[in-house]
Amino acid sequence: MDTPKHSSSGQAIVEFALVFPLLLILLLGIIEFGLLFYNKAVITNASREGARVGIVNQDRGDLNPINANILGAVNNYCASRLISFGSPEVTVTPDWSAGTGFGNPLRVTVTFDYRWLVLPNFVGLPNPTRLGGVTVMRLE
Repeated sequence: MDTPKHSSSGQAIVEFALVFPLLLILLLGIIEFGLLFYNKAVITNASREGARVGIVNQDRGDLNPINANILGAVNNYCASRLISFGSPEVTVTPDWSAGTGFGNPLRVTVTFDYRWLVLPNFVGLPNPTRLGGVTVMRLE
């Protein structure tokens, strides 16, 4: 007695069609979170660069030129390293509230709005996500 043979030639295609969207979302998530963490490291290092520019021996009678130097250092650092898929808009906030004397802390806060590419459409993440880096150094 012969048993009928069933063809399973389309089974693999159907299984792949069911699994492919999940694999694609997983791959895009890995790429996007990698970019997010890289940009977070860049923002933190940019705040460190800005703080270093602000604490070196300078005449602190007028803080406007020093703040401009801090802003310039942060923007220069971010311009060549930040992955933003557009023009990076970085906010820099130097905090001199402790004073401008030797040994007082200078706090430099750098923020950046990271715009997701694809992932929020699937998961519902806030777009943009605010990244921030803060560095505190003592004045020299």
